[in-house]
Amino acid sequence: MAITRQVITSLQRDGTDMLGTKTLAIKIIDESIVSGSLLTVESNHFCVLKSRGAVLNVYETGQYALTTPDKPIIGSFVQGFFGGSSPWVYEVIYINRSKLLVRNQGVATSAEMAEMAYVVDYYIHVDTRDAALDLITHMPFNGVMIDTKEVADYAGPAIEQAINQVVQVTKMEQINEHIGEIREGVKGHLTDFLRTYGIMLNDLKVLILPKDERMRELISLQAIGLTPIEAVRYYLALRMAEKGLVSAPNAAAGLPYNIGAQPTGYIPMSNETGLR
Repeated sequence: MAITRQVITSLQRDGTDMLGTKTLAIKIIDESIVSGSLLTVESNHFCVLKSRGAVLNVYETGQYALTTPDKPIIGSFVQGFFGGSSPWVYEVIYINRSKLLVRNQGVATSAEMAEMAYVVDYYIHVDTRDAALDLITHMPFNGVMIDTKEVADYAGPAIEQAINQVVQVTKMEQINEHIGEIREGVKGHLTDFLRTYGIMLNDLKVLILPKDERMRELISLQAIGLTPIEAVRYYLALRMAEKGLVSAPNAAAGLPYNIGAQPTGYIPMSNETGLR
């Protein structure tokens, strides 16, 4: 069977990009890639050509006619040793140069051992040909692609360590006062970690909140000027009001409620006062 040259591209038939906004690298393996095949590299991609584990070339934007050392073998020799296929197998790896958004989430503990949930959003990109080689050298493919979720899995321990260095020695209500310090710590750790994989870190955002929703509401109440005990009373009153309990104002004011008595702040109707 004759081997015909083909056009290799990252664009699909409908014009969409195989890499999209979530894929950092994708690998194309095709036994019909031979000398003379046309390789197209889009403006937001790098392309690495490999053969049997060796890197043959790294391409930037443009279209290239591949010059590969393969000599297609036809006949009984191929049939006997290679099942009729060409013995040369080439890998075309496209690397995304665009900025991609990655998210890491986890839990840290404050000085009081309270659980704090954190969310770290950051942008990454591969900037140079050498960085593209570092990526495919140090980050293995799990199948035919490397996506942003895999990058997040790799970066998770570095982010967790940087956050815990500050959070574990800081009281819960004081953590947001140190958010700038935490952000710089995460940025430094993450930059050094990703550099090994040829990935450049861009913008980064860190958000830390109490994991328990009740604790978040109590801290919010204290933020408007209530004392801790007042915040607890108002939180209780809000929950009681949601259930339709008439004693909710008493709970907010910290006053007892007696059966048959009017709730605190109750204004009687005119007919209840004897007025006509």
